[in-house]
This record gives sequence, structure tokens and C-alpha cells, in this order.
Amino acid sequence: MEGEKGNKAFAQSLGADYPILSDPSGETAKAYGIYNGERKFAGRTTFYIDKEGKILHIDKAVKTGTHGSDIAAKLKELGAPEKK
Repeated sequence: MEGEKGNKAFAQSLGADYPILSDPSGETAKAYGIYNGERKFAGRTTFYIDKEGKILHIDKAVKTGTHGSDIAAKLKELGAPEKK
């Protein structure tokens, strides 16, 4: 979705310096093997992908209430440089 309600605008509103993906067709979820065809959706899943495109970790146990701090802890654990 583009415009003021699109993913880029949403990421900017959060101050995020990374892309946010929405997948209404399920195409990306299918490619990553997390699409539930029976229920026709993908559960919340976070993929940690390095700059070369290698998947470093997959978190399928996303807890919305703590996910921000969970992401920060996992990035630190994976050795990602801290933003200054």
C-alpha cells in the first residue's frame, strides 16, 4: 500500500530505519514457508536477515506486548551494531 497509509509512511511514523512488509496476498509468507493454507493467513513471524540476505534467526513466538524489546535483545545477541 502506498501513500500516507502505506508501509513506508507507517515505518517513518515509528522512526524505523528498516522496511516493514505487509503481505495481503500471502505470496511472501508462502515463499518463506509460514503460510497456513487451511486458515489462509500467516502467523506473526519475525525473520532476522543480514545484509547479504542470510536468515540468521526466525522467531515464531512473537508476543506483541514485548516484541520491541525482544527484537532489540535478539539483535544484540546476533551481534548487530547498535544505532547511535
